Amino acid sequence: MSKANVLTGITTTGTPHLGNYVGAIRPAIEASKDEHVTPFYFLADYHALIKCQEPELVRKSSLEIAATWLALGLDTSNAVFYRQSDVPEIMELTWMLTCVTAKGLMNRSHAYKAAVAENENGKSEDADKGINMGLFSYPVLMAADILMFNAHKVPVGKDQIQHIEMARDIASRFNHIYGEHFTLPEAVVDDNTATLLGLDGRKMSKSYNNTIPLFEPEKKLKKMINKIKTNSLEPGEPKDPETCTLFSTYQAFARPSEVEEIRKQYAEGIAWGEMKKVLFEHINDHVAPARDRYQALMQAPEHIEEELQEGAKKARAISQPFIKELREAVGISAIKA
Repeated sequence: MSKANVLTGITTTGTPHLGNYVGAIRPAIEASKDEHVTPFYFLADYHALIKCQEPELVRKSSLEIAATWLALGLDTSNAVFYRQSDVPEIMELTWMLTCVTAKGLMNRSHAYKAAVAENENGKSEDADKGINMGLFSYPVLMAADILMFNAHKVPVGKDQIQHIEMARDIASRFNHIYGEHFTLPEAVVDDNTATLLGLDGRKMSKSYNNTIPLFEPEKKLKKMINKIKTNSLEPGEPKDPETCTLFSTYQAFARPSEVEEIRKQYAEGIAWGEMKKVLFEHINDHVAPARDRYQALMQAPEHIEEELQEGAKKARAISQPFIKELREAVGISAIKA
């Protein structure tokens, strides 16, 4: 029985935080150990260029993200772990796919429509002000990422489902013109995946500048957890765990029995300072072993690079013969006698 290909990309524009960990990294690391699938994980550094034009930030983020995944135990013997830019066939495929993609399809992209709406709400005379072609056409690059390795399943958040549907549309169009070459990918949305709230009570996101970096040193981690916004209820007053950032964060890291114990303490009026102490100790204990490995990896970037190059070899063993097949299909090949 052939294995299913499952693909996940991580954009290299920031430092991994607790929200990334519980929402995407932790489940993906577990999935990397599944012998029944071939997981592909890649650093989406070309995607990073769409919104980030700070070279040092992209480089730093690439290092931090790769170190994070390796420190947390990514099984690179089973998974293919690579940097997008190390597989040039992806960019060649992007152009092939661009040439069969309707502009009208790109016009309907949520990201593009949101940017246009923002301009129109700001009363700009130019609806496309500040919108580059990277933002407009990045669903094609995303389709190339997926179709290059004929991914069967792509784990995504609900906001990304449209892009998988677009990849299916693009693949279907290519297959219709040039014959069956691409598998039609399926979006996989895990409704049970935790969404962490940030320091201000909104969704933890780089955009809101409310994140807690995953591998903050112990003292800094404690300081940041102490900054999490709470209400003004006094010690001894019953508190509602369902509306509390501290509780929801604790729940993402704790066992069910531990969660129930804390729930009782909320009913009994646990003090916010005490709850922050409990949360800090629990998270710190959870991440400490991986944090030590992360710090060691950050001091040995050559080891990270070796892992990425090994992953690129595995990826290109697939992409090189496949792009040759696709070139033949579209009529780009050596002239024969």
